[in-house]
Amino acid sequence: MLEKIIEIISEQLSVPTGELNANTALFDDLSADSLDIVEIMMRIEDEYGVKVPDEDIIEMKKIGDIVKYIEGHTRKEK
Repeated sequence: MLEKIIEIISEQLSVPTGELNANTALFDDLSADSLDIVEIMMRIEDEYGVKVPDEDIIEMKKIGDIVKYIEGHTRKEK
């Protein structure tokens, strides 16, 4: 799952996948803006069939935060 999420973020922000890992901060390290985050989350929601509320998106600071959230919510929905 981490690899797929990194791939989505890499494509959206035009950053090589080799520069991304679970500890990469979306805003601080990647200079992503709120529109970038919305687009990334829409792709992740489509990929994994989950809906992430805006108030939860705000709490996701690092790539690993997104992975943990998606892992936790895809298990519950199965």
